[in-house]
Amino acid sequence: MFSRQPAPLIGLDVSTSSVKLVELGQDRSGNLTLERCGIELLESGWVSDGNIEKFDEVVEATRRLVNRSGSKTKHVAMALPASVVISKKIILPGGLSEREMEVQVESEANQYIPFSLDEVALDFCVVGPSSTSAGDVEVVIAASRKEKVEDRQGLAEAVGLTPVVMDVETYASRLAASRIIGRLPAGGVDAVIALFEVGALTSTLQVMRNDDLIYERDQVFGGAQLTQMLVRQYGFTLDEAETKKRAGELPDDYGPVVLQPFVESLAQEIERALKFFFTSTPHHRVDYILLAGGTAGLPGLTEVVTRLTSFPCQVVNPFDGMDAGRMVREKRMLREAPSYLTACGLAMRRFLR
Repeated sequence: MFSRQPAPLIGLDVSTSSVKLVELGQDRSGNLTLERCGIELLESGWVSDGNIEKFDEVVEATRRLVNRSGSKTKHVAMALPASVVISKKIILPGGLSEREMEVQVESEANQYIPFSLDEVALDFCVVGPSSTSAGDVEVVIAASRKEKVEDRQGLAEAVGLTPVVMDVETYASRLAASRIIGRLPAGGVDAVIALFEVGALTSTLQVMRNDDLIYERDQVFGGAQLTQMLVRQYGFTLDEAETKKRAGELPDDYGPVVLQPFVESLAQEIERALKFFFTSTPHHRVDYILLAGGTAGLPGLTEVVTRLTSFPCQVVNPFDGMDAGRMVREKRMLREAPSYLTACGLAMRRFLR
């Protein structure tokens, strides 16, 4: 009766095209609730390949987002792109003290990290008992150059926030997707799930079965190509094209002339990524395709993907099954929901013991 909720935490996802914020709570039954969410667009080039190139501009954009959200929470969880993080699953003896495990992890890390340990931020997490070696445990180690971590940390502190978690974007998106997978038939147990996140410039495929990541691949294809098609077809500037695309204020022939060809191209990229997966692993099918990212909700995309791949496809809403707080504009949230997958996973870190 007197148990306290974990301390409030904001999930803040800094991507190439935007900054996204999510704050979650819990009701008395322990169900997650959506307290706040918001997106602030970034101009092209402000964030590139995971690097914050225009620090002051991104700080101002993030400050606007935090202020507009109305959140008083100061603790924040952030993430680095997987491309700047080296992660490896290793097996260690069970029963080690935390200090003994740290020594072992540092010794193992030297084999996989092409930098001096003085130059990297290193962390590890015990996943659980090893499935192949009795008495041992599986441990995931993750390392990134310190300047990458300090970039995100400095951004949070410049906005007046305190970073308490530094995650990996793909880990956070998988955590949020786990709620969606749990709502599939039979709770998604033993199902092979292809999670395809369509970013502005790069799209990422993660294939999962139960709690295991069995395949991961990036492709240079994303929503920015739709923006470029608008620029070429109608003579808009990049900013005009992006604004009109998000607002739905486009010429009458946009559907057949621009949208449909792009949807076909994107679906073909998804099909191609799955073919790489099938030729690189013993698997020859997936049970479900989940689409996330700002471009995932394009009209007709799930139908074209299903037609090309023959696998059922749905768009991810990471807030599915959550009650929304009074600060949430539900219509806008539902429209933008696929964009929030990583930010939602970061906000969920509040409730991980």
